[in-house]
Amino acid sequence: MIEAREVVLSFGETPALRGATLSVAAGEIVAVMGPSGSGKSTLLHCLAGILVPDSGEIHFDGRRVDTLDETARSVLRRDRFGFVFQFGQLVPELTAEENVALPLLLGGAKRPDALREARPWFERLGLAGLERRRSGELSGGQAQRVALARGLVAKPGVLFADEPTGALDSLTGEQVMDLLVASAREQGTTVVLVTHEARVAAYADRQVIVRDGKVNALVHS
Repeated sequence: MIEAREVVLSFGETPALRGATLSVAAGEIVAVMGPSGSGKSTLLHCLAGILVPDSGEIHFDGRRVDTLDETARSVLRRDRFGFVFQFGQLVPELTAEENVALPLLLGGAKRPDALREARPWFERLGLAGLERRRSGELSGGQAQRVALARGLVAKPGVLFADEPTGALDSLTGEQVMDLLVASAREQGTTVVLVTHEARVAAYADRQVIVRDGKVNALVHS
């Protein structure tokens, strides 16, 4: 489904990736682990077409990603990828249901249709009654579940999750991961999950370890 081949990327004089190679099958949940500064988030950003490597190749669904221009990569991210980040990154001016509907609205859906698609997620993720609240009126766990719904509402081919439980307490983090895995499996969504926590990585089908910019160890859950 998605693959990095010998990816190299530096920020100025600082190497971040030094020939990283990773292949993720359709429907697979892969946890990318490693110490701080190892390059795991940079690898995720390359796979997602956010960053363009200095050399190497990124492929998604049989298509070369790293050679696309910024407009084409933006369309790919909008139409085929979903994202969940550590702090949710909800749009504070929007209600919770508008935040969930945002990928559909950006994809050209009419507002009533997008909101209709978004609302069932609130019952599904234990958020019923919170549809009209803004991000400042939600707890950290509630906001992260809204972010999860936003990442999955458009049925993406791949969900990229960068430290999705990093800002949550352990119990809330487990609840978010339970929902993430169940929802992804139900939709057949491939998941690339960056985490430094073993208990979060244990939810994945497979764990890969990034050290010094290379994927140099494979561990099955």
